[in-house]
Amino acid sequence: MAREDRAPWWAFVLLFGGALAMVVAGGGFVVGQFMQYTTDNAVKKENVLGDNRVEIEDTEEGISGPLNFLILGLDGQGAHKRTDTVIMAHVNADLSEVYLISIPRDLWVEIPDCGWGEGPCEFKLNHAGTVGDWHHALDNLNETLYNLSGVRFHGAATANFEGFIDLIDVVGEIELCLWHEIASSQPGKVFPKGCADYGKEEALFLVREREQWDWPSDWAEGRGGDYGRAKMQQQAVKSILVEAREQDYHQDPAKAIELLNGFGKQLTVDLGEASLTDLIIAMRDVDPSKITSLNVPSTSEPITWNGAPLSTVQIHEGEERRAADALWDAIENDTLDQWTARYPKWVSSDG
Repeated sequence: MAREDRAPWWAFVLLFGGALAMVVAGGGFVVGQFMQYTTDNAVKKENVLGDNRVEIEDTEEGISGPLNFLILGLDGQGAHKRTDTVIMAHVNADLSEVYLISIPRDLWVEIPDCGWGEGPCEFKLNHAGTVGDWHHALDNLNETLYNLSGVRFHGAATANFEGFIDLIDVVGEIELCLWHEIASSQPGKVFPKGCADYGKEEALFLVREREQWDWPSDWAEGRGGDYGRAKMQQQAVKSILVEAREQDYHQDPAKAIELLNGFGKQLTVDLGEASLTDLIIAMRDVDPSKITSLNVPSTSEPITWNGAPLSTVQIHEGEERRAADALWDAIENDTLDQWTARYPKWVSSDG
């Protein structure tokens, strides 16, 4: 079973992208109240991208796209915090569509500093965010992702696990759809196949789980192991956003503030000189139920490293490499709609 302290990526996707997506056109009073509170009280600022940020164009006419964001899930607190999960978020030119690209934590990549020897090495992606102090780890991860994809980011967000715990308490149950039954941590209890509403503790168990996604059909359909865990998390982020909208959190300032309080102080953002308020207003037309979740073209591969077995995810030469290279180009050129049509295999149908 996955570590109990692992931060699911949909926690911070919701915190950052969800707060943007819930604001709707025409709610001037709501926007004003909600955004003022967001900017002044609820969201901490941190320089996550360092000197590698692409500045957002925030003019009198407003913010224009396309935009790329780095979203990081954190493990640990204070001086001991480390990146645990990595997501790229791409917003198209007219700021109406959002794509979430989940980068496997075990993806085999070139890392500028692995903490041993001199020069770059090849190892798992998540290791890049564990080397040195916090700021060096962030720089190391940024450069690793740039070497992998060629993508630079306009902004970033980080959040830890506690933020999501609080959020579930606010919105209540969410719908999750299981591909087959899953045994609960409680003796004798089984979560059945199909769609059902789940409370906080059950939902958290299901989105942490990865070892039970090991049926032959799971691997055949691209949801085995960590891939299944990622797909369940993709379901959860949309389900929570839809639930919040159905409960009118986007139209009632008091409820919006209640939801934001649920996020607590777990969220930090880095938008450079751009205004968070302006960004949220600019993205008011995003429909959370239509966020597209993508997977990096890759498959699991056990290897031997320093004489010991090691589980990795690899972008293999051939079809995967061509699709991955096309993915990075599509992010750069704002043509992810064309990429998803050409490579439907890597579009998550379960998020």
